Amino acid sequence: MRSQRSRIGLWTASLLTGLVGVVNLLSSVTPSLQARRQLLEEFFPFPVRAGGHFFAAIIGFLLLTLAANLLRRKRIAWLLTVGLLILSIVSHLVKGLDYEESILAAVLLVQLVIMRDEFTASSDRPSIAQGIRVLFGALLFTLAYGTAGFYILDEKYNINQVPINFSFHEALFQTLAMFFTADNAGLAPKTRFAEFFADSIYAVGAVTLSYALFMLLRPVLLRAVGTPKERQQAKQIVEQYGRIPLARLALLEDKSYYFSPSGKSAIAYVAKGRGAIALGDPIGPPEDQEEAIIGFQQFCDCNDWYSAFYQTLPDNLEFYKSLGFRVLQIGEEAIVNLKTFSLKGKANQNLRTAINRLTKSGHEVKFYEPPLSDELLRQMKIVSDEWLQMMQGAEKKFSVGWFNEAYLRETRAVVVYTSEGKISAFANTISSGESKLVGVDLMRRRTEVENGTMECLFASMLQHFQELGYEQFDLGLSALAGVGETEKSLRLEKVLNYLSEHLEQFYNFKGLHSFKEKFLPEWEPRYFVYPGYRSLPDVVVALIRADSGDRLLDYFKPGD
Repeated sequence: MRSQRSRIGLWTASLLTGLVGVVNLLSSVTPSLQARRQLLEEFFPFPVRAGGHFFAAIIGFLLLTLAANLLRRKRIAWLLTVGLLILSIVSHLVKGLDYEESILAAVLLVQLVIMRDEFTASSDRPSIAQGIRVLFGALLFTLAYGTAGFYILDEKYNINQVPINFSFHEALFQTLAMFFTADNAGLAPKTRFAEFFADSIYAVGAVTLSYALFMLLRPVLLRAVGTPKERQQAKQIVEQYGRIPLARLALLEDKSYYFSPSGKSAIAYVAKGRGAIALGDPIGPPEDQEEAIIGFQQFCDCNDWYSAFYQTLPDNLEFYKSLGFRVLQIGEEAIVNLKTFSLKGKANQNLRTAINRLTKSGHEVKFYEPPLSDELLRQMKIVSDEWLQMMQGAEKKFSVGWFNEAYLRETRAVVVYTSEGKISAFANTISSGESKLVGVDLMRRRTEVENGTMECLFASMLQHFQELGYEQFDLGLSALAGVGETEKSLRLEKVLNYLSEHLEQFYNFKGLHSFKEKFLPEWEPRYFVYPGYRSLPDVVVALIRADSGDRLLDYFKPGD
């Protein structure tokens, strides 16, 4: 758990790094004191002292870039900052014996050395390697670019008012002089194009250097999901400790896994960008859940990720808050009590009517135990494709299943057949562990179906699992239901409530909620747990990417 002292130290180091960066930039364009300059003239020639001004400027720019990355606890940012501070101390002394700036840099250097164990966040190793290659490539490319340009542009420049036709060695020297002398070694462009070319050398160097820094400081990119061995370990934990149907979705192939230090608990997550989104709470024995949460938070910190938990139960909310997380209600789960469920009574008249009407018209509901046959899956796929086309969308992932034959084959299926023997609608159900709670996952139907088909499908499911001895049936999350409806609701929850009212044309929030309400469920709140407001954009984008399987990136092609 992060201490207050640690956070204060990080903020102090970051702000001081930014301050040193600003001081470097100001110092690089400020003339040195004459007495100090005269003293240095005996030891360092003008080009060396001018180079000190250049290095002070570059170091200042880099330190400003690195300041924010120190807050991320980036190890590579710490290493770069320490190295740059040493160069900064030397450059200030060489350019004008500016010991005041050197002392400030030295104080920050000592602080960072003392705090070295705080900087544990890794960068993406392949990106680091690429960043280093880009850095050296940038230096060589800029040097080659400038040398070739000066060599080709005959008599487009004056050097100390003398027209010059660069030889290869003179072109190479002039390119170096552009960066390491204060007056560009007397270079004076004679044409607008020559002036543009001289400026472009700086632009090329700045762009390539910025890209190299970006690559060096990227968070760890997860290039592979859980291994078969990890998935098998997670499966054993889910079978023993899974309490809700959501736990079964932890075994789908888009998930990676974190295991608690004891190995008894598993967290299924998807990492996208800087966000690592866990599906629900940790799965495992209750006494191990807190260690699993702490361990996952530290694991994400080391990978430069923000840890978040999606669709958590109310059980651990206070513990999440004690770790500094924020909690946001995202909707309510519809849970039908099968011990008391009945189609009798006035409240269920519409459900009975739907079942009777479809039965009379020759419709039939059938239940299939796993493994499902290839022929059944083939027919279900036809319905699923038609449903996706009707919805003008694509498969969702992460917190729901998708039409994956390997997954569906091992689940129960409920199918509605027409009088012609064709499938008009289907659903699959999931459960985990020894729980007496079963839930629905995929719900698909054809474009044209008899009125009441889905009501008949669900009512039949509830009766079937009631007869099998299950005690509860999970109808799934009703997004934004119950969110922001009380005076005590968080401001962000009230914003979500406002959005749900005005986005009804794009997503039928109320319609889905009303459909589930027909079965008289009990409503249980579900939450999104995230580190804080600063991380919210990153974790929301990560959640959207996880849910869409990164298809949202298609909207930004080409050019992303």
